[in-house]
Amino acid sequence: MKDFKTILFGNLVATCITLALTAMACNAEVQTPPTIPVPGITREPQPIPLPRYTIEELMGKIVPASDSSFVPVPKNMITKDQIFLRREAYSAFQKMDSAAKAEGVILRIVSGTRTFGEQKGIWEAKWNGDKLVEGKNLKSEIPDPPGRAKKILQYSSMPGTSRHHWGTDIDLNNLNNSWFESGQGKILYDWLRDNAIRFGFCQVYSAKDRSRPEGYEEEKWHWSYLPLANQMLVEYKLMVTDEEISGFQGSETAVQLKIVKNYVSGINPACGDEQKSDEQEKNHK
Repeated sequence: MKDFKTILFGNLVATCITLALTAMACNAEVQTPPTIPVPGITREPQPIPLPRYTIEELMGKIVPASDSSFVPVPKNMITKDQIFLRREAYSAFQKMDSAAKAEGVILRIVSGTRTFGEQKGIWEAKWNGDKLVEGKNLKSEIPDPPGRAKKILQYSSMPGTSRHHWGTDIDLNNLNNSWFESGQGKILYDWLRDNAIRFGFCQVYSAKDRSRPEGYEEEKWHWSYLPLANQMLVEYKLMVTDEEISGFQGSETAVQLKIVKNYVSGINPACGDEQKSDEQEKNHK
């Protein structure tokens, strides 16, 4: 019994000492260890950058003729009555055009900025069979909506998803890949492959392979001004979902076909280097 009382007393003393030390610790001033600065790392909260473009701009719901961000391209550079580009893209094209002329290569813009409405006209003409695709009326030949949409998507974008909405992309000289494979077409294409990137332009729809398994077929005529287009692509993917692609016949297939992932984002990997495009923009200001 004596041993038990001794043990109990000892436990009570130990508990009291522990409680006293805890109280002292709670009342003591907490010493914060000094912060050791690490080069290149800041602990200040970083502001989230505001988007440069609206969802309306990204989806082509614009009027280029009344928008100061756009300029008309002179008639001697185009093949139809009127084409608009964003100011920066047009300025870069002027420089590229001059360089090409100096080497005997003549560039002509076949298509530039397209509004949502213009793209809708292109899409629905093919969807309804009013415009034949490879000689076929797709409405009667491919009644299945996803299958019909995939056929049109080989070379035409759904309204609201085209890079032509952005005012950064141009179609040059001819809309047939075969034209660029011989004669003057091959000379022009070889010149673009060697020189266009110096002015910020890149062929976004290259031949499909393991690095670009999805998206549109190759378009040797389609060149994009990366210093603007890469930023617009980033913002598009943040702001637009497949569910928001609507307002035209066949839009119900956008979700099933994963349009944003497979088509909007399905570009030539060599054109996705934003850091390089920023350097191109600095070099041509």
